[in-house]
Amino acid sequence: MSVIAKNYGGALYGLAADEGLEDRILRELRVLDEAFAAEPRFLSLLSNPSIPKEERCKIVDDSFRNEVHPYVLNFLKLLTEHGYAHSFDKCRKEYTDLYNEAHGILPVRAVTAVEVSPALKERLSKKLCAVTGKTVDITYTIDPDCIGGIRLDMDGSRLDGTVRRRSVSTSRRNPSAGRP
Repeated sequence: MSVIAKNYGGALYGLAADEGLEDRILRELRVLDEAFAAEPRFLSLLSNPSIPKEERCKIVDDSFRNEVHPYVLNFLKLLTEHGYAHSFDKCRKEYTDLYNEAHGILPVRAVTAVEVSPALKERLSKKLCAVTGKTVDITYTIDPDCIGGIRLDMDGSRLDGTVRRRSVSTSRRNPSAGRP
């Protein structure tokens, strides 16, 4: 994580935690992140040094005043004023990481070849909670290249139980595997 993200995202989290606003600020940062992802030119505009800082900050104020908490608005203005608007996503991630750590939440990315049934999602969530002792926040992604099975990315580790991995491992051990 960059120094900018640690400083700005960390400061916002500290302020939000002191005021009991962690949940609200997190929700607002996620909404903004989705909006910026849908319209990346907006952050480019806020990062454009050829536009005076005052004008860029006015754009932020006009766009988000009365739409987000004043802390989030001032956070965006600070990033814009100091030329760091392009680091919003990293700052949001730092905030989210601090939030997850403080609340015992483990983000997990589950990759499968097909849509996972609600019953299987529930079983997986319960199992991971029991194994890790944390609340898990699972994001599911479909990747047909998995062929079958599931891959879990969590806490810097990867547990790969996909058919693709098993077939690659088998073919490495047995070069004639998979050949007619």
